[in-house]
Amino acid sequence: MLAGSELKWMCAFALGITTSFAAAQTYPSKALRVIASQSAGGGVDAVSRLVASRLSEAFGQTVIVDNRAGANGSLAAEATAKAPPDGYTLMLGAAGNLGVNRFFIKQMNYDPFTELAPVTLAISSSSVLVVHPSVPAKSVKELLVLLRAQPGKLAFGSSGVGGAGHLAAALFQSMTKTNMLHVPYKGGAPAMVDLLAGQVQLIFASPPTAMPNLVSGRLRALAVSTVRRSKILPALPSIAEAGVPGYDANTWYGFVVPAKTPPAIVTRLNKEIVQALSRPDSSETLFKVGLEPWTSTPEYFGTHLKSEYEKWGRIISEIGITAN
Repeated sequence: MLAGSELKWMCAFALGITTSFAAAQTYPSKALRVIASQSAGGGVDAVSRLVASRLSEAFGQTVIVDNRAGANGSLAAEATAKAPPDGYTLMLGAAGNLGVNRFFIKQMNYDPFTELAPVTLAISSSSVLVVHPSVPAKSVKELLVLLRAQPGKLAFGSSGVGGAGHLAAALFQSMTKTNMLHVPYKGGAPAMVDLLAGQVQLIFASPPTAMPNLVSGRLRALAVSTVRRSKILPALPSIAEAGVPGYDANTWYGFVVPAKTPPAIVTRLNKEIVQALSRPDSSETLFKVGLEPWTSTPEYFGTHLKSEYEKWGRIISEIGITAN
């Protein structure tokens, strides 16, 4: 015979399953919101808008993209964590606001591991080491000569402290024993604007942010950040082969929802987003802006988040990165 507490737990569990199933049966019945954790014009924005369009087609509902730049995506992640866990708010985040920011922000207003639930990985990409034409370096080796001759003189921009571009540059400095001035921005797009204006001399940019200016010749690309050459920019060497053996800084984006979102709805979102990014026309669109689809199960994404947190935590500790 079941004790009273056991019976109550079983009833609550059964009710939760029933409620989750019922919610999934009628979902979605209104507009959805995709929070993009960077400003318009960057890689996160491009992917958010593509997926929003595909979800709108699949669901027959309006899907709004809400750009929430600032604090390396923490403002977007906080808004997502505090939203109702009903499947109508999801966010495309990255390593920073899904874990790494905890090393830089003393009092975060959300916990990425308890207040957000993984849905799927979305994108894998290399960053592109891009310099202003005024920088007299046409290769990684020439850049290293310049940096060693003028320590602390060249400035690099990033999407924010702890962002992919910042970590890529910090790893580069650590492995090459060089020193640059870090200038953080509220997203990759404004960092690119200042690079074009010559206010900073280089950035580790996402391909969507960099490629239009590479094609036009307004900027010069030296290498990509992944250990192997990018399929998007095959003519560019990797930083590892261009003079820094072992260097590897992969960029990824993934979708999350508020914790306690019904599992059935998480499963539905995973299915639709994976299908959306797997479409040939989606792959072609992403490829043109320098991104490659990389989808997963919620469980794999959760494991990946913990692995990335531990990896970059070690590097941040070794390098001694602190908030500016």
